[in-house]
Amino acid sequence: MLIIPAIDLKDGQCVRLRQGLMDDSTVFSDDPVAMAKRWVEAGCRRLHLVDLNGAFAGTPVNGEVVTAIAAAFPTLPIQIGGGIRDLETIEHYIKAGVSYVIIGTKAVKEPAFVAEACAAFPGKVIVGLDAKDGLVATDGWAEVSTLKATDLAKRFESDGVSAIVYTDIARDGMMQGVNVEATVTMARASSIPIIASGGITNLDDIRALKAVAAEGICGAITGRAIYEGTLDVAEAQQLCDKEG
Repeated sequence: MLIIPAIDLKDGQCVRLRQGLMDDSTVFSDDPVAMAKRWVEAGCRRLHLVDLNGAFAGTPVNGEVVTAIAAAFPTLPIQIGGGIRDLETIEHYIKAGVSYVIIGTKAVKEPAFVAEACAAFPGKVIVGLDAKDGLVATDGWAEVSTLKATDLAKRFESDGVSAIVYTDIARDGMMQGVNVEATVTMARASSIPIIASGGITNLDDIRALKAVAAEGICGAITGRAIYEGTLDVAEAQQLCDKEG
């Protein structure tokens, strides 16, 4: 199981939101490349970038920062989400050196686009499903749909999706622990590997996820916990690498 540090980009800065609210953000750094270096030096094997402005705008806003991070760490797998709504944007990010693009809102509103993207960029597409009480939210979490996240996961099973990033919005940025039960339910809903996101606070959360990783959980994204020091990236990855 991979421990994946999150760098959320807002107005060129590295921030964290609480429950996805743009007006409830904490700035952790005005140098995202230096922040990426910090997590790379801690031993992370993948980075999770989010263009928060892009998620709301529906088009990339912090693309230059993403490109700069990819250029600084050419061998590090990077996944980027936020405002990815067309094939041109995906192509731009792949050419910039990004390993995976995360399709969120567009995957919910136009599921057929996921198959199209997977065909054009095999092995490069991750679907982001953000849920509140099991129902999918879109547009930077501003809208909650009537679609069940598990039903949508099944829909993408034959498309060639590399993974699903599953975020429990109620837990995100709240430091209240990961929703293991909902994550396992999600993993069992399809054969697509799940990357857990939202609420990861300390090593107990990592232990809880590791205990059920065999259900199909391949990674855990962590943000506020590593910035506030309640979780150590190196220690968490070491725990995941241990046998048993």
